[in-house]
Amino acid sequence: MKDSEYISATIIILITIVLAIIVYMRFFDLNFFVGDFRLTHWFVWIGTFFIVIYSPIYYVAKRKYPLKTKAFLRVHVFGNLFSFILITVHFAQQISRPAAFFPDLSTGLVLYIVMPVLVATGYLYRFRVFKSIKPHVNRFLHVSLTITFYITIIVHILQGLSII
Repeated sequence: MKDSEYISATIIILITIVLAIIVYMRFFDLNFFVGDFRLTHWFVWIGTFFIVIYSPIYYVAKRKYPLKTKAFLRVHVFGNLFSFILITVHFAQQISRPAAFFPDLSTGLVLYIVMPVLVATGYLYRFRVFKSIKPHVNRFLHVSLTITFYITIIVHILQGLSII
């Protein structure tokens, strides 16, 4: 089962890279509105909402229901990977905008730098890709980046709402 999860996770990461290139090169025009907001904004909100909500649920649930940890872990891994796809599509669309309409990246850039590192540390930690990486060091980095993600997303939202 672990091998199929490893292969699936690897394929999802590769699909994310391909989608980022396709969106960045504008092979697909995702610059249209759904309701009051652009499609890729809906993507990033859905992806971020899942991460923000499920990460603490996972943390608590795996301790409260230790017999179901594997199921919670699968949801954590694959839910976050699919969220990463949505966030990546948004970011690729944003940075592919013409110079006259280029966004102010600020905290968005910080968030997107944190995301692939979170994915990488989670991937390395979950699948023990490199035996030389000590799990506790990698786990510390993964948790620290998660906290960075939470703090930065709060600042990013407050900036987006023009509160700060």
